[in-house]
Amino acid sequence: MNKFVSVFFAAVLALALTACGDNSKQAADAKAASDKAAAAAKEASDKAAAAAKDAGTAAANAGAAATDAAKAAGTAAMDSMKAATPPASTMAPATTPPPASTMTPSPDQSKSDSTKK
Repeated sequence: MNKFVSVFFAAVLALALTACGDNSKQAADAKAASDKAAAAAKEASDKAAAAAKDAGTAAANAGAAATDAAKAAGTAAMDSMKAATPPASTMAPATTPPPASTMTPSPDQSKSDSTKK
């Protein structure tokens, strides 16, 4: 039986050494897969950063266009106001009230409030 245990132990040891040899290949395969995943992740992050930069540039350009449009609308409004308002020389002269000395009080206004009862 000791011989059987020794043979069995030798077989287990040989199998373990063979598995260790495979582990180095598996480790190399795992490292290669990890390197590929890291490269893919870096490429994806670079693309996302470029897209974010492009979106920021587009937003800035849209903001500038909106500012220009607002300025143009303001200018157009001012121009239409100018066109709608006639020049001062064509406007009717302002009327002024007559001087106070020519105004005569009505009979009801000639009495002061103290005499009314």
